[in-house]
Amino acid sequence: MQYRQTTVLGILALILLCSWGFYAHKRINNAAVFTLPAELAAFYKQHIDYITEKAVDADKRCYVDTLESPRHFIDLDDYEEETPDSVPIHWSKAKEKYSERRLLAHGIVPWQIHFTYQKLTTAFRRKDVEAIVRHSADLGHYVADAHVPLHTTSNYNGQLTGQLGIHAFWESRLPEMFAEDYNLFVGKAQYISDPLQLAWDIIRESHELVDSVLKVEKALSRQFPKHLQRTYMTRNNVLIASYSDAYAKEYHRRLQGMVERRMRQAIFHIGSYWTSAWIDAGQPVLNLKAELPGPAADTTLLLKTILGREEWH
Repeated sequence: MQYRQTTVLGILALILLCSWGFYAHKRINNAAVFTLPAELAAFYKQHIDYITEKAVDADKRCYVDTLESPRHFIDLDDYEEETPDSVPIHWSKAKEKYSERRLLAHGIVPWQIHFTYQKLTTAFRRKDVEAIVRHSADLGHYVADAHVPLHTTSNYNGQLTGQLGIHAFWESRLPEMFAEDYNLFVGKAQYISDPLQLAWDIIRESHELVDSVLKVEKALSRQFPKHLQRTYMTRNNVLIASYSDAYAKEYHRRLQGMVERRMRQAIFHIGSYWTSAWIDAGQPVLNLKAELPGPAADTTLLLKTILGREEWH
């Protein structure tokens, strides 16, 4: 019985608590391809299905790798100082100040963005098609995660404010309900002169939105009829409790476009990171005829328990 409960919880975590949600991550990576300059866009469009489907691989790795979970978040409010500006942006200096163990405990997403960016740049220099596509998908995932306000706080799932479940509500349920109405065409990518600094700028901007994410929902919960706030829905043949459509619509309205803006910024920045890595590698001419195995659906991880913070995945 206990094994059965653990299995169901693992399935629900994968479905509902993944960062941005599988649906949104795939939409974001897919849309980012259309921000690229023509010379690079031809290559990415050749592999757009792979980059789209593999957008969620970083989340799936959390079921098999204990080191993966910290790469998706950073708890800025868990550091002793009250302002995130006091955290050294360079990894070596941050380790000197806090220790690697503490950094991993509080999350490393801005540094992970930079690490993955460097891997992508190296892959471009080597013209390694498989590595380019793989690191592009992962980089898109981490950059998208950095745009989620609740990825920057220790109160990541509202557990400290009586709002348990708000994580998946904001980043999974709302995009699934409303993304079809979003304008996800964001213009052309731009060169990033300082990839690490931009990662920190994104994190700080996300962190400034944490209070709004929580306070808007808290106010709504006090004003909306209690019996109309929740409902039951079936996901993958599992009956689960969730926020009602009416409650989600009102929360989305009160957020005044926040989710759409963060998705648009994620798309623009992902395209810009991809473009910049290619430019930093010397703008290599890539093989447009190289073929990769089609991305296969991986269902084996559905029966595993997340190794780390569930609410990120």
